[in-house]
Amino acid sequence: MRRLIPVAAIAALISTGCSVNPVTGENQLILVSEGQEVQMGIQAYDPTKQSQGGEYDVDPALTEYVQNVGNRLAAVSDRELPYEFAVLNNSTPNAWALPGGKIAINRGLLTELDSEAELAAVLGHEIVHAAARHSAQAMSRGLLSQVLVVATAIATSDSDYGNLAVGGANVGAAVLNATYGRGAELESDLYGMRYMSEAGYDPQGAVTLQETFVRLSENRRTDWLSGLFASHPPSQARVEANRDTAAKLRDGGKIGKDDYAKAMRRTMQLKPAYDAYDEGRKALAEGNVDQAVALSEKALDLFNGEAHFHALRGDIRLMQKNYDWAITNYTRAIERRDDFFYYHLQRGLAKKEQKNLDGARADLDRSVELMPTAPGYYALGQIAEQRGDIDTAIQHYSVVAQGGGDYGKAAAGDLARLDMPRNPGNYIARRCSADASGNLVVSVQNQANVTVAGVRIAIQYTDNAGRLQQQVQSIAGQIPPGRVASLNTGLGPYTGGSCPTEVVGAQVVQ
Repeated sequence: MRRLIPVAAIAALISTGCSVNPVTGENQLILVSEGQEVQMGIQAYDPTKQSQGGEYDVDPALTEYVQNVGNRLAAVSDRELPYEFAVLNNSTPNAWALPGGKIAINRGLLTELDSEAELAAVLGHEIVHAAARHSAQAMSRGLLSQVLVVATAIATSDSDYGNLAVGGANVGAAVLNATYGRGAELESDLYGMRYMSEAGYDPQGAVTLQETFVRLSENRRTDWLSGLFASHPPSQARVEANRDTAAKLRDGGKIGKDDYAKAMRRTMQLKPAYDAYDEGRKALAEGNVDQAVALSEKALDLFNGEAHFHALRGDIRLMQKNYDWAITNYTRAIERRDDFFYYHLQRGLAKKEQKNLDGARADLDRSVELMPTAPGYYALGQIAEQRGDIDTAIQHYSVVAQGGGDYGKAAAGDLARLDMPRNPGNYIARRCSADASGNLVVSVQNQANVTVAGVRIAIQYTDNAGRLQQQVQSIAGQIPPGRVASLNTGLGPYTGGSCPTEVVGAQVVQ
């Protein structure tokens, strides 16, 4: 019997999600509790920083300066949160906020700003995103649509409410990939400028900031288009709105050009080295190895203390299959910055190529501890398989197979290859029917992403004496992914009901 979800139940779900925006005081739909929101931000903050280049630690005074400005603004925000501010080692001009007040700004954006007031405008804007629960709103819109889709599915099937748990499975990805609507951007501009004024900054900094953004967007700089503009699109309308807001706020306040220049002095001195590094990364990605070598050496000559530069040299040597020197370069990177996943990942892959499985596993374990990645888990699965530890290999391949892309496809194939002999029924679906004579016909579908063969079916039946018997029959030939094959057992009569069969054997075609 189909179980329909009453409209009142969905309405109740929506009503329980209504809350007051801590910044604007307006009602809004939030299906994520404040506790969940803060916890999501905490859980996502470290891996998100890792995925964006790690923390910028060669100029700790600059990080302290940014944190002081951020804390000054957070102190006047409308919502008390465990705010944190980080500077990331990334040349792409960008800044972002996770739920719960976890905020980061890239080195590449800091080099484009002109004053402490402009920095305050960026951080104030991101603080409002967190304080006003904009990420939670975006997630709630997605969650509500998922709830309604699942509700429709349940209303037309015999499923139960347990499947609703799947609706929240992608919340973490939604947090990181959410883009803000025009209303949220204008709201963050408005209240961010109010925070600036209350914290003692000249709100004109937000006007000059947006003017700069519009100018850069018109030049269509690639790094800007892939950075801040992707989630915070500038416009002349935002410039005018900021001017109107500034006119309504008190005059004056700190601009701080000299203070900002002083705080940025070391990072600006190092900028030519990072520019060379970025060009070297681009050259390597395009296959221009000689150019990448020259640019990596230029970056290292300008500044030997940046771990990223040594890792670039390691990547070049790894591509050249010069594993000894690649390991040396990654080791130099790790000596300078031990807590960045990429150096451990790459050194582990280089050691794996040298058949140093113990060393490779140690590096790869450290890498996935810092940042779970498909290459890391896939390599760990290969090492476990080489050592005959099939259970561990299956665990690692299972992690990778859940994702997409080339690694996910390869891992799914390896997982089927190892696990199918043990659990063929997990990969081969079956259905029973009767032929014209009433004999049992078993149809199987290959649900793996690899071709299978040797499918064996155990059939339970009652003989003429009324005794329960079992017979195993095989399906000849290969079955490609998604394809169906049938076996006429010659046993009968089959009158429907349960399917008295079990898949007891199958193997992947190599």
